[in-house]
Amino acid sequence: MAWVKRNLFFVVVVILAVGLLAVAGIYFFKNWQRNNKAMSTLNEAYSALSDLNNQNPSPGNDKVDNIEAARQQEKEVRAWIAQATNYFQPIAPIPTAVDGHVSSEAFAGALRRTIDSLQHEAQNASVLLPPQYNFSFEAERSLVKFAPDSLLPLSVQLGEVKAIAEILFAAKINSLDNIRRARVSADDANGSQSDYFDSTSTTNDLAVITPYEITFRCFSQDLASVLSKLSSSANGFIVKGINVQRASTAGSSAPAGPNNYPYGAPPPGMMPPPAIGAAPGANVVGRGGLQTVLNEQLLSVTLDLDIVKLLPKK
Repeated sequence: MAWVKRNLFFVVVVILAVGLLAVAGIYFFKNWQRNNKAMSTLNEAYSALSDLNNQNPSPGNDKVDNIEAARQQEKEVRAWIAQATNYFQPIAPIPTAVDGHVSSEAFAGALRRTIDSLQHEAQNASVLLPPQYNFSFEAERSLVKFAPDSLLPLSVQLGEVKAIAEILFAAKINSLDNIRRARVSADDANGSQSDYFDSTSTTNDLAVITPYEITFRCFSQDLASVLSKLSSSANGFIVKGINVQRASTAGSSAPAGPNNYPYGAPPPGMMPPPAIGAAPGANVVGRGGLQTVLNEQLLSVTLDLDIVKLLPKK
């Protein structure tokens, strides 16, 4: 104790030195940990940068900015989507729903008016129809009350069938044999089964896809007109499949008449084709010794058609 008193200054200095060394050790240890963490972060960033540079394509360098190029391409894709949307406009349902609801009275009246209108349009376009044809709505034509929860999908289908029929009439086909649609109502079980087929609408992340099957008779130029009008329509018609046969060998609900035309004579202004027995492509001598260059045949066409309806943007 006497030694401490004699060397008090030395003891104080030693204690202070030991304390400073302890503080320095703690400071060094914390900075050592911080440096290790910073080095680990730097190594991870360097590794990520190396991985990106080794990718194909890479983000780029001082001469090539692939990230900006990707942003520009994204803008182009979005612009294309916006432009493509113009070709997938929804077809208005018949009748239009009020507050998401369609009444039985409104649909029954709209159905009768629409069918009568389509029958008159077919007559004006010289398009032959099966007798008393109801455009696949035979089951609903005479009803005034309909199955629960069926009026909205039925109104959508009625609008789509009308749009399809009007395209066929505008193309001046010879006859419409049948339109088949998916069953959407319990009432459909009571109708003519030739009005339906075993398929249903499907929904994905972008759209609802509703299938139809249309059978009609026409000549090749009329078929080209139908396909052209479908492809240029703003209502999202997609032709999934097409089956074409000679009308003389294809089955149809339309009774054949003279010259193989359904229901009788050809439409006004249309010359009858050569006899069915003539070989395709053969030179047929007509009056005055002229040869038939083109031996046009009446065709029976079945189209598998989808209507694509985009879902509302979220």
